Amino acid sequence: MNFVELTSYLVKSLVSDPEMVSVKQFDDEDDFVTIQVFVSEQDMPIVIGKRGNIANSIRTIVQASASIHHQKKVKINIDSF
Repeated sequence: MNFVELTSYLVKSLVSDPEMVSVKQFDDEDDFVTIQVFVSEQDMPIVIGKRGNIANSIRTIVQASASIHHQKKVKINIDSF
């Protein structure tokens, strides 16, 4: 399962400018994979949502996918540029 593609698909479907979304994967030394998501500053509230509900939903979907495919645990960091 490609976590970058899944995360990118979820985030790009939310934002107003999908071309400005950047998603990269970093392998940590433990049993974790870190996904770094960058969106434009004006799209940040859309991706985070009220009280972080949308961001937490994205994390839940990607982590569930990792669990189903017996992959490493996934951490998702969302930031703007």
